[in-house]
Amino acid sequence: MDQPAFPPLVPHPSWHGCTWPHAADTRAARILRENLTDACARAGLPDIAAIPGLGPLLDAIGGNSPYLSDLALRDTMAFADLLSDGADACVRRILSDLEALPPETARAEVMAALRVAKRQAALAIALADIGGAWTLEQVTLALSQLAENALGAAVRHLLLHAHDTGRLRLRNPETPCRGSGFVVLAMGKLGARELNYSSDIDLIILYDPDRHPGNGELRHTFVRMTSDLVTLMEARDANGYVFRMDLRLRPDPSATPAAVSFPAAIQYYESMGRTWERAAMTKARPVAGDITAGRRFLKSIHPFVWRRHLDFAVIDDLHDMKARIDRHRNAGHANLGSLPPEFIRDPDAATGWLLGQNVKLGQGGIREVEFVAQALQLVWGGRRPELRDPTTLGALRRLRRAGLLEREQSAILARNYRMLRQAEHRLQMRMDHQTHTLPDTRDGFARFATFMMASGAGDLACGMLSVMQRSRRTFDLQFAENDAQDITIAPEDADAADRLLEHGFPAADISDALVILNRWEGNRLRALRSDRARKLLRRLLPAIMTEIGKRRQPLTVLRRFDALLERQWAGVQFLSLLERNPALIHRIVTVLDCAPFLADHLAQTPSALDGLLDMDGGPGALGTATALVRRHIAGAQSAEQVLPVLRGLVCGEEFRLSVARLEHRMSEERAARARTAMAETVIRGLLRVVSAEHRRRHGTVPGGSMSVVALGKAGSCEMMPGSDLDLMLVFDHPAGAGESVVPATTPADGLPPRPLAAGTYYVRLAHAFVAALTAPGREGPLYEVDMRLRPSGSKGPVAVSLSAFRRYHAESAWTWERMALTRARVVAGPPRLNGELRAAIATALGHGARTAQERDQIIHDVRHMRERLARERPATSPWDIKRRRGGLMDVEFVAQGLQLLTTDPANRRQSTRLALLRLAQGGEIAPADARLLRRADLFWRALQGLIRIICGSEIPDTIPAASLEILTGEFRVADADRLLARMDHMAADVREVFDRLFPPTTDT
Repeated sequence: MDQPAFPPLVPHPSWHGCTWPHAADTRAARILRENLTDACARAGLPDIAAIPGLGPLLDAIGGNSPYLSDLALRDTMAFADLLSDGADACVRRILSDLEALPPETARAEVMAALRVAKRQAALAIALADIGGAWTLEQVTLALSQLAENALGAAVRHLLLHAHDTGRLRLRNPETPCRGSGFVVLAMGKLGARELNYSSDIDLIILYDPDRHPGNGELRHTFVRMTSDLVTLMEARDANGYVFRMDLRLRPDPSATPAAVSFPAAIQYYESMGRTWERAAMTKARPVAGDITAGRRFLKSIHPFVWRRHLDFAVIDDLHDMKARIDRHRNAGHANLGSLPPEFIRDPDAATGWLLGQNVKLGQGGIREVEFVAQALQLVWGGRRPELRDPTTLGALRRLRRAGLLEREQSAILARNYRMLRQAEHRLQMRMDHQTHTLPDTRDGFARFATFMMASGAGDLACGMLSVMQRSRRTFDLQFAENDAQDITIAPEDADAADRLLEHGFPAADISDALVILNRWEGNRLRALRSDRARKLLRRLLPAIMTEIGKRRQPLTVLRRFDALLERQWAGVQFLSLLERNPALIHRIVTVLDCAPFLADHLAQTPSALDGLLDMDGGPGALGTATALVRRHIAGAQSAEQVLPVLRGLVCGEEFRLSVARLEHRMSEERAARARTAMAETVIRGLLRVVSAEHRRRHGTVPGGSMSVVALGKAGSCEMMPGSDLDLMLVFDHPAGAGESVVPATTPADGLPPRPLAAGTYYVRLAHAFVAALTAPGREGPLYEVDMRLRPSGSKGPVAVSLSAFRRYHAESAWTWERMALTRARVVAGPPRLNGELRAAIATALGHGARTAQERDQIIHDVRHMRERLARERPATSPWDIKRRRGGLMDVEFVAQGLQLLTTDPANRRQSTRLALLRLAQGGEIAPADARLLRRADLFWRALQGLIRIICGSEIPDTIPAASLEILTGEFRVADADRLLARMDHMAADVREVFDRLFPPTTDT
């Protein structure tokens, strides 16, 4: 019987632009052509070997890969379709067929379909890779999609079979995976969509028992289903196999079944999970089964993977893991970093070094690139969600943009990764072996070089070795260990006292200092109970003691450091942080020496240390801190979820600013703006999150909204350490909106939303918002909130309507309330209401003093209020910067009082210094007086801010000598007496201006 006639085969245009490697084995290439001619004749196809332009393609696979040659001969019809349709269309069709495979298909047919798809896709992907038609990312993505779709088809078949045989009751048999609770979690390269050409697929099989209540055989059913899945994927038959599966990444694989329940897995990760498992989970992704359940599981272990606080101990953990790999596996040579340049440039020497080298696990290999990316992601990714890219190349790009990797380092790691992944693919596609080892003979390496399209083995070796060495050195920089011998101060050593004397400790303090060091050597501190923690401390001790010994009272500082160490839950993490960031030792000791209040805060809140990293424009800078707040809030579903993260960020940012002020690296003005920007970002974000939660519970008021007004230091952008948030919440809604409107659908939590009267709706929203800001946590609340400046003060409602605000200020407001309103600034809310509220504030401030009587009344009220405060709350010491006569309060009263007197709204500004400048330009105050008061404002705020950092909110009678050095250094005076004299002089000048502008009245 005649074969059907086929149209002439025309190669797809995508093959025309490809460059093909020469045949390393010309005889094998010739045999492929001959066998292909015979196969085409048997199938009635045009002779592929005779088609013009395809010769280089055939030689490339025939002369370099027996495996690909066999695939082309085994299914000549599919090979012809690949050549005529191109790799893109061919792979799309294969993936689509797998998705469409009916789950009720017989088991034998499913196995055959999966294996045929694997064969055909493997050939298509290999040709696109070898010819350069696809990038590395396209190749690994296609391989990953093939594995995903194959797993998906197999799992759908197995679930439906379990349902049909009565072992499971599925909610949706027509879509078996949905709601099944059975999850195939892809790990490693499949999870990151970076699968190798001949890779195992690392999987964790999980199931949710809550999806099948009352099924006593559930565990057995899912374990058996997992075994059947392994058979479907791995079993070799006449059609080959699909993928090898590795299930050893599941929790405690030696003691757990192949399928693990959600509760067991979550309990394991929360109580026993190790660093390598955290690293593995950065790439985890549900790829088959119940995808929604898989995402829910990953969300539940999110805190295990992405720690809220910086954890530099992870770097040492990964380094130790790599060292174990180097010791226990035959990964090749181990002196890459020390090879001299002349060795690298010698083709013969370079080739000899690379023979038998493992490009995955060896020095300069793929695993080192992955470890660098994963280590930095684990350290920083908890605070910076934008770093969480599961792909290696994507992670390197994000780390570079974040400033955590230098551009050159990122570039060489990416270049090495691409080069070695290409080499890995060529090694694997030759015989479809899961190998990562370069040929161990020079002849084999020469054939490999041909497949890599190198001009020769020597050129390839020199090029590879140069890139690998630079990559290895970057790895060493990130995972460097301190190899110096211990030169620590051991309290039992005979020369311990002399060593302490050399470090600057007075002789009288030596015995007490040795007692503390002896305590550290023992097992009495929780933070130092592990051998690793004690080893880290011994390495760090010389640097710590040197820094402490420079201080005026080293024993006091040592005791504070001991208190800080005693409060640490995890000494390894804290000490690793110091080892990886040596500059922190100086900054911490500065705090312990000069700022007792800040030292106590640091001991109680160790997470504050996070704010000290990269203080000079790196990941800890203001733009980063506020951006982190925005990113975390953007992904938050509830205030409860995001508040712990925000507390850590706010605490770290405050500590960063405080230390920068102590070190005189930041002005008070800049620090105040940074504090205010942080608070403003938190306010805006939390208002959105809390409002969204409120809408889910109570619907929306049509046309209604609420805005937040900042007053006091937050309103004037002059926030100091420990400043409260003076807030006012104002809402508005149409007159006809009597109550909130709830959606007809019930939310996911099952609680039906309940409508509220419009006024009640916004009062409850205000309470929820303030509760979120003030809710206590380990670091304390986000902020203390003071709402006494709202209309009617503490007697009025928490939230006030816009109409009530207007009415109150038109009819009932006191002068002091209008003074407070000069610093009112709308910081959050919808644009329409914000605009109306700004106009209402401007109206409330009034038209100024148009008559002599109005002017006299305002002057009287300002003076009366200042005198009353002086009587009822007098200054308690010279360091009471705010309340002392001629102090900060007098400066602010002048600015606020003059703003009420002026008839020109352009003369008003929330900032005291800007207001004084505008008032001088508007002729409301003499320029000389304005200059004096502006200087005084900055002087008093800088002094008060430092005193708060040093002593806290309590006004000190005296200031310790070490702390006085900070103050005298800030103002460039020789000693405390000169500083006090300068303060007295400034206060006298300010008081003279205040008395002249707001003279005493007879009834004060």
